[in-house]
Amino acid sequence: MKKFVALVILCVLGANPAHAADFPPPVQAAPLPQPIYSGSPSSKNWGGFYLGINGGYGLGSSQWSLAGTPTSIFDADGFLIGGTFGFNFPISEVLFGVEGDIDWAGLDGSVGNCAVNTAGAVASCETKNNFLGTARARMGYAADRTLIYATGGAAFGNVQTGLNPPATFDSAVHAGWAAGAGIEFGFSDNWSAKAEYLFINLGNASCTTVANCGSAAGASVALTESLVRGGLNYRFSW
Repeated sequence: MKKFVALVILCVLGANPAHAADFPPPVQAAPLPQPIYSGSPSSKNWGGFYLGINGGYGLGSSQWSLAGTPTSIFDADGFLIGGTFGFNFPISEVLFGVEGDIDWAGLDGSVGNCAVNTAGAVASCETKNNFLGTARARMGYAADRTLIYATGGAAFGNVQTGLNPPATFDSAVHAGWAAGAGIEFGFSDNWSAKAEYLFINLGNASCTTVANCGSAAGASVALTESLVRGGLNYRFSW
């Protein structure tokens, strides 16, 4: 009897490997997906050089001052469109970068009865801005595909000033500063879309020539702008 039991045990033990081979291997948990815009060197991220386009609307404010007497503050609004270029350097989720842009601008505004031109007719003081550029630093935080950033730096633009009539203008490029914030979303490996707000201060221009400025010749002209715009960028992977 003991020999029979021992023989059965040996048969069972010997059969186990064969039966075990009939069972499927244990199911292993799938690895967690890596964020496509993570800071990992093996994945896509926000780093590298990029080019893009931007466009939006500018809400400008201007004021003329002559011999210590200012006009009322008036609107100088209009659309903008242009190109963008920049470089991002991410350190994990934190991003440092530089960005520049150059835009055609159609900002224009005037205030009535602010001066008398050389012909003696009551005229409006008019301020225009027909191109605008910025060169800024950016710092942000990237949560996978979403980048939230602050930005600031230099601004420059062509400011035109004159009476209307005669609607001819002094024109000069003025430098100032820009600051703002935005959000950018990466909707594919290399493409992203952004929305941002920038405050621009171009300092004080002047209206100096009698032919364009009449009795307002020598006036100091302040111009600030609040820009709300969107953009589309293509990033070259590094």
